[in-house]
Amino acid sequence: MSIKVTLNCKVQEDQFGTLLPFLNDNLARVRGFAGCRQVNVFFDRENDELLLDEMWVSAEHHQQYIEFISANGVMGDLASFLQGPPDIKYFDVVDV
Repeated sequence: MSIKVTLNCKVQEDQFGTLLPFLNDNLARVRGFAGCRQVNVFFDRENDELLLDEMWVSAEHHQQYIEFISANGVMGDLASFLQGPPDIKYFDVVDV
């Protein structure tokens, strides 16, 4: 089973150019974390909105990753580019 996780982030004005190398440096670690199946990144330049669109084995796996990056400082580094904390949502995959 999989779960869709979205993180909507409002990027500080004119910070996306600085954020992009940070994402390039860190996304391989996200994708390699236990339980991560996929991460896609989208950016709305007009509104400075970043969307991290992720697939995880479970919400618990994602929450373990959030705890890990909170403890090692990566979450704090990410937050320095943002206007506020990311809006994290979990969606069950529905087979229709």
